[in-house]
This record gives sequence, C-alpha cells and structure tokens, in this order.
Amino acid sequence: MLDRNFPDDVTPDDFTPGATLLRLRTLVRLRWIAVIGQSAAVLLVYFGFGFDLPLGFCFALIALSAWLNIFLRIWFPASRQLSAGLAMALLGYDILQLAGLLALTGGLKNPFSILLLVPVVVSASALPPARTVLLGVIALASASVLTMVHMPLPWVSGSVPTLPLLYLGGLWTALALSIGFTGIYAFRVAKEARQMSDALAAAELVLAREHQISALDGLAAAAAHELGTPLATIALVARELERDLPADGPQADDLRLLRSQVARCRHILERIGSLGEESGGHFDRLPLTSLIEELAAPHREFGITIAIDTEGAPPEPVGRRDPAILYGLGNLIENAVDFARSAVEIKAHWTQDRITIEFRDDGPGFPPDVLDKIGEPYISTRGRRRGGLEESGLGLGLFIAKTLLERSGAQTRFANRQPPERGAVVRAIWDRSRFEVAQAQPEIPGELQSSAPEAVFTREPSSTNYSHAAISAGPVPRRSGPDERA
Repeated sequence: MLDRNFPDDVTPDDFTPGATLLRLRTLVRLRWIAVIGQSAAVLLVYFGFGFDLPLGFCFALIALSAWLNIFLRIWFPASRQLSAGLAMALLGYDILQLAGLLALTGGLKNPFSILLLVPVVVSASALPPARTVLLGVIALASASVLTMVHMPLPWVSGSVPTLPLLYLGGLWTALALSIGFTGIYAFRVAKEARQMSDALAAAELVLAREHQISALDGLAAAAAHELGTPLATIALVARELERDLPADGPQADDLRLLRSQVARCRHILERIGSLGEESGGHFDRLPLTSLIEELAAPHREFGITIAIDTEGAPPEPVGRRDPAILYGLGNLIENAVDFARSAVEIKAHWTQDRITIEFRDDGPGFPPDVLDKIGEPYISTRGRRRGGLEESGLGLGLFIAKTLLERSGAQTRFANRQPPERGAVVRAIWDRSRFEVAQAQPEIPGELQSSAPEAVFTREPSSTNYSHAAISAGPVPRRSGPDERA
C-alpha cells in the first residue's frame, strides 16, 4: 500500500549490503558539475585574464575525473546505492583531485581552496560519522601540504604575491573550522530529516494496519451472510436423514453430531455478523464524555485511580469514532497511567467555540531534557518501572499521537505540574467546529485518507464492553509493552 519511491530501473542486485542513502547517480552528477566548473575556471584564468598556469597538467587532472565518471556509468547501474566504503573512496578521490589542481595553481593561496570542504559536507549528510571524520582528516592533511608544496599562484605579469605564513595559517584554521562546523550541521540536519521520514512512515503504516483490521468487520459480516445459505441446506439435509434413518441405527450418533456442529457454526456466524452491525448506527457516534470514559475503561485494571471531570454548557460535542484521534487520546491516557503513582485526572471542558481535554498524573513528570523535545521521533524515557519490571519504548508512540492529534486540528501542550504538586500535564485543544468535523472526516494523508475506517471500537462476541482498538493491530489495548512518555 505504501509507495517506497523505488525507481523503475532498480533491481535486487543493485542494493549493496550496508548501503547508504547515497546513489551513484548523485555523485556522478556532482562530479560532472565539478568538471564543468573547473574547466571554465581554468579557461577563464588562462585566456580571459591572461594568467600563466600549467594548462596541460590542469586539464589532465580534469580529464581524469571525466574518465572516472564515464567508467562508473558504464560499469555500474546509475541507480546503484553505494556502500559507505565506496562512497568514501569516491569522495576522497574528489578531495585529492581538487588538491592536485590547487597545487598547480597556488596551493592554499588560491581562493578556490575553500571547495575542499564540499566532499566532507556531502559525506556528513549521507555517510556514517566515522567516514566523515576520516574525509575531514584527508581534507585538512591536503590543506596542510598545500600550504608548503605548490606552484606559484598565477598573477599579472608573472609576479607572485607574497602572503605571510601567519595569513596562510589563518586560512588553514578557517578551513578547518568550516569543515568541522558545516560537517556537524549537515549531519544533524540530515539525521533529523531521516528520523522524521522514518517516523512518519511508521505512522502511516500503523494507520494502514488499523484500516485493515477495521475492514475485517465488513469481511466477516459478508462471510457470515454467504455461509448462511449452505449451512441451512446442510442442516435441512441432516434433519431429513435423521428422520428417515432408524433412531437406533449406526448413523444416528453421527447425524446428531453433524446437526450440533451446524448449529454451532450458525451461532458463530451470528456473532461475527453482529460486529459489523454494532460498528454503525448509534454506536458509530458518541458524546465526548462517553468517548473519554470508554478510552479510560481498559486502563482501570492496573491499580491507578482514573478520575474524569467534564464541564461545559449544552449541547455536548458529539463526533464519529476516528482512529487517528482515538489513538492519540488513548496513547495520552496510557502514558499517564504508566507513569502515575496512584491517580490520573482527565478533565474535559467545552464551550461553544473550543474543546479542551487535559490529562494530569501524579508521577515524576517530564524530565527537563525531554520536555523541550516532546513530539520529536525516537525521544524516549527509558528504564521506567511498572509493577517491578523494567520497561522501555522506541520513542514513536507519543510522536505518532501528537502528529495525529495536530493533523485533526488540535494544539497539544506538554508541561509539568507546579510545585509542590508533582506529575505531568498534557492538553489537547480544538476549535469545536474543527473537532466535530475532524471526527466525521479525519485528516489522514495520502491514500489513507480515502480509506480511513469509520470506527475503531470493536467488541468481543461474548461481551458488551467496547474497548479502544490499539493501533498496533490488536482488538484490545496492548499492555505488554507501553509506549513512551516522550
């Protein structure tokens, strides 16, 4: 269901073990840009400015890069994902090739020496940190050699400008700081972008799984309807055979067993078919207070007191059960229960214009280093204890919940209770019209929007207790491994 954005010409052989996100096509194109730029600079300096430089040697190095590009395009498919080692080798060649050109044209005195940091920045955005550090060392080593070993800087009338060693040291220091700062900056930006992309993909995946689970209700009802007729025929034939055959005959016991099993099958199908009926009608829409009560009900079995306080002028908000909003609210309740020592307070307040739902617990609250990062993917409070057991999360539960709630129009706020009280406070605030519209028409991105399930409350066939269907693909809330506080 999810588009992986693979190009059409990718084959399984193109994926290298330990491959990075960097494709050969990207490096080849960047090198062609470098070849064109280097050629234009050399020609402009030689013919435009009339500066004397070793034109043949310069174009020999430029041609080497061009031939390397041609070789790579012939030998490897353009869509090949590069391993970290091969990508580092190609970027290392780019550093050395540029260092060779600079050695022919003035060394570190050449203003184009700043381009030594470009391969390092490319590496920082796509390769592991260790590879980037090694490329940075290569670039700085090349700059150090260029400070002492180089041909004269081309200049007017063959004169050579004399720059003091202190100035060259300043250039080297500036280049080193630029490599370090831009490398770290590019690495952090690329890492956060990858985390955000992975986490959003996880959110879409769990919503797709929730849709598949909800669709099972309709499939089960259809199966019950289709199987009803053949089962009725089997029951009729069994009854006729039981009437025609002797009551004490050898087939009597088998016929009675057959009829009992047919009756059992019909009873099972009736129970399955009732699921589809109960997900619609008045069960499909619920007042806000009832919605909160049903979300809180599965969490009352863990020794934590859950107090619900609602306040607002009539009419009370009523909306359709939307899996995105229900998962978001359910996750906030679950986190509060997980961290609470003894009690959780849920307060719902509404006016004609606004709806506010607030969750308070008496636990340790949000750690200061996590509070500012809440809502980012893979931010987790680890080493929690509940019931004497050590537990930890992946850092995605609250991110998904916050994202889904905000897509429905909510504003989410996270804070700690004011001393001397202890615990966390989480608020979700909607415009009333947006909340009720969002419940009827959830905002789910992409193809999930057209296939969003209408209900996420399911019922066990033998029970009248509806419970929140956890988005991790189960009909009841998962309690074996709670998500994270953040």
